[in-house]
Amino acid sequence: MNTLDPMLRGNPSAGTALVKVPVEQAAFLRYVMRLALRWKKTIMAIVGGCLLIGLIITLLMTPQYTAISTIEIARESDKVVDLRGAQQESSDSDQEFYSTQYGLLKSRSLAERIAAQLQLVDDPAFFAMFDVNTDGPLFQAGRAGRLGAGGRPERLRIAGGLLLDNIDVAPVRSSRLVELSFTSPDPALSQKVANAWSTNFIEATLQRRYQANSYAREFLEKRLVQLRQRLEASERALVAYASAQRIINIPGTAGGAERSLNSDDLGSLNTALNEATADRVRAEARFRANQGHGGQASEALTNSTINSLRTKRAEVQADYQKLMLQFEPGYPPAQSLKAQLTQIDRSIASEEGRINGSIELGYREALGREQGLKARVDDLKNSSLDLRRRNIQYQILQRDTDTNRGFYDTLLARYKEIGIAGGVGVNNVSIVDPADTPQRPSSPRLVLNMLLALVIGSSLGAIAAFLLEQADEAISDPAEVERMVGLPLLGSVPKLVGKTPNEALADRKSSMVDAYLAVQTNLAFSTEHGVPRSLAITSTRPMEGKSTTALALATTLARAQKRVVLVDGDMRSPSVHHLIGTDHRHGLSNFLAGDDEIQGLIHSVENFGLFAITAGPIPPNAAELLTSERLKMLINRLLEQFDHVVIDSPPVMGLADAPLICSQVEGVIYAVESHGIRSSLVRTALNRLFSAHARVLGAVLTKFEARRNVGGYEYGYNYGNQD
Repeated sequence: MNTLDPMLRGNPSAGTALVKVPVEQAAFLRYVMRLALRWKKTIMAIVGGCLLIGLIITLLMTPQYTAISTIEIARESDKVVDLRGAQQESSDSDQEFYSTQYGLLKSRSLAERIAAQLQLVDDPAFFAMFDVNTDGPLFQAGRAGRLGAGGRPERLRIAGGLLLDNIDVAPVRSSRLVELSFTSPDPALSQKVANAWSTNFIEATLQRRYQANSYAREFLEKRLVQLRQRLEASERALVAYASAQRIINIPGTAGGAERSLNSDDLGSLNTALNEATADRVRAEARFRANQGHGGQASEALTNSTINSLRTKRAEVQADYQKLMLQFEPGYPPAQSLKAQLTQIDRSIASEEGRINGSIELGYREALGREQGLKARVDDLKNSSLDLRRRNIQYQILQRDTDTNRGFYDTLLARYKEIGIAGGVGVNNVSIVDPADTPQRPSSPRLVLNMLLALVIGSSLGAIAAFLLEQADEAISDPAEVERMVGLPLLGSVPKLVGKTPNEALADRKSSMVDAYLAVQTNLAFSTEHGVPRSLAITSTRPMEGKSTTALALATTLARAQKRVVLVDGDMRSPSVHHLIGTDHRHGLSNFLAGDDEIQGLIHSVENFGLFAITAGPIPPNAAELLTSERLKMLINRLLEQFDHVVIDSPPVMGLADAPLICSQVEGVIYAVESHGIRSSLVRTALNRLFSAHARVLGAVLTKFEARRNVGGYEYGYNYGNQD
């Protein structure tokens, strides 16, 4: 945020005329390099300290040996028989399976089992190896150098925790392999524990599987007893009900459902009834056909006996007709033929009567058989309906019996499968590579530790440099002026070494003169008429170079053929008279106190080509003199004789003089000491000036040392030896 004077921001012409030095945020790498160069000693000290500490720690560390055992964990165990155990294997999509296995490998029970198996729980050297305090009742020595039985459970818990702290389970990426690595100061112990961990994990897996199958068998045995009793009770109830209700069922064909005898009888009788009905219909049709047709019935027409008699009658009738052509009916042969015809007619009539009687009898028999079967079917239907009503309860009992039998058969088959699967003893975990005795220590690693110490030291050094940079409010780079104090930079003045300000100003080729010429050039664009006619130069505190800046600006303006008067406005600690080589017996304080004679106060400074007014006698209270209109009157009268009035103002902090003076001039130049003054104090002082409505044109960075600037801001005022 720019904190320039509101009067300056409100003046469009001033805003457009003022040339501000472009200030851009430094790039990240440049910022880092600047930090590294500026605080390199601090960073190097921290890095060196970390390297030394890392070296000492590495040399003091106890060598550790790591033994690695590799196992394979398959999702499904080898199928010796195609039977399922009580514990089902995870599917391929079940990602929790391997996480569960890794958790089991790090289980406390497995670690305590290994500690007990290897007798580490009773070995005092094991606890001493891992820096366990063995002073106490838990570690009282027993016989043969072993620990006593007292407190063994607690020692087992501690030993298991030590094993878990030093075991590492590392799954091999994109495989079913798992590396078990154990680290300890003893290489033999590392090998034993790593191999014991693999074998005990396999045994524990088999034991869990066997225990699961054993529990399942016990559970199924109890359930089988209960289901067998329930099945027997349901079967007895079914048989008792069938006996009481006289329900007799026969098994169905090809494993079908049972059916009752009534159903079979009803089906047979119904089939017979259908056949009897068909026979009766045919017999009735024959009977109806023979009635009213006499010998023309179809049965008579097709009867061989009747047909033969009719043939014989036709022959006799033919003979009789021949005789009638020649003789009378009374002719004996004719009478004999007539008698034969009569006899044949009686025989035909008798045969037709016999056929008709036979048809009628067949019809009567078919009708009677049909009626009898119909009555039997009706009886069986009534009986079946009654049986169906009684069979409802029978079916309920039958379903209950079938359900119990199904449960019993399923559990019995499962019980047999678990029994066989539990006895096979297959496992899905196998050892791929047993652990070998490590020949070299796995830690400490000097190179790795040094690299780690270097990284840590560099990080701490970078953090320290950043914190120091944030805590350092001194302005070390001209590019930071606008960002840190909110003022445009008018110029940077190098620090004088081996010269006084007067000597440097006398040498027109000096870097100091060139720096103030740059300041004068920038001031020429601050107003629409060029360099402000009345200027005040102030600073935050004394000894920041404001007086030198005032003298240098007055000198450069005078050398530009301007009439310039330099006024020492610091009536509490005057310094201009020292710079021009005179006294301050008569000066500004005299005019402010009421002396209207100005010409007697003006001193000519021939070596710089300007005029000066000293501070005058030091008044008891300079602020009271400055509050009057006499200062403004003096500036106006001086501007009638001179082109520019340059006032060396007192510092801002702690005094009221500077705001009073700065509010009466056209522009204010603020001197900021590089590498010295805190930017927060500068901002506080500027706020006081802004409150007094002073128009601050910009800042001049004084006493700048290029060698202390790590941002690359250099000066190159070197013209060589020119005449």
